[in-house]
Amino acid sequence: MKPAICVFCGSRPGKEPRYLQAAVFLGHLMASEGIGLVYGGATSGLMGAIADSVLEKGGSVIGVLPEFLSSKEIAHKEITELILVPTMHERKLLMYEKSIAFIALPGGIGTLEELVEVTSWNQLGVLSKPIGILNVNGFFDPLLQQLDHMVEEGFLDSQTREWLEVSADPEELFEKIIKRSRI
Repeated sequence: MKPAICVFCGSRPGKEPRYLQAAVFLGHLMASEGIGLVYGGATSGLMGAIADSVLEKGGSVIGVLPEFLSSKEIAHKEITELILVPTMHERKLLMYEKSIAFIALPGGIGTLEELVEVTSWNQLGVLSKPIGILNVNGFFDPLLQQLDHMVEEGFLDSQTREWLEVSADPEELFEKIIKRSRI
């Protein structure tokens, strides 16, 4: 099995066209470098855009989708492998197991929850995988400020905050993530 990066992102495209452009660029980059995609399995929004862009360049795409979301998020039928699971917990666990690293693109509450969970799991030692944030158009600035505030107030250790690689440039972030994953 080829190495794959799990990408968390919105099932909507967002209002800013740069979000969609970044997803497509990252997908093309991953495929051209022989890195597969693990993602939420939908056809819509940034999720569909990154999957399609990886496929366009001949890359491998694994989608993991809970059965109850397969009609709401419209399961992507043209990806390399679509895995239907019973629950959200099983979805996330499988996505985490199949990935060498994680990248968060803009998205909603689900994206935020997935990003926070893998960061927490790294902090607790459950995982030890690189985590990147593609900060397109400053989308994640408020979250990054909150994390810095948590460090300042003594609720988050600085090492956990430093694990998060952050860049507005997909290529720069990809290189940082690959370097930290040691493949």
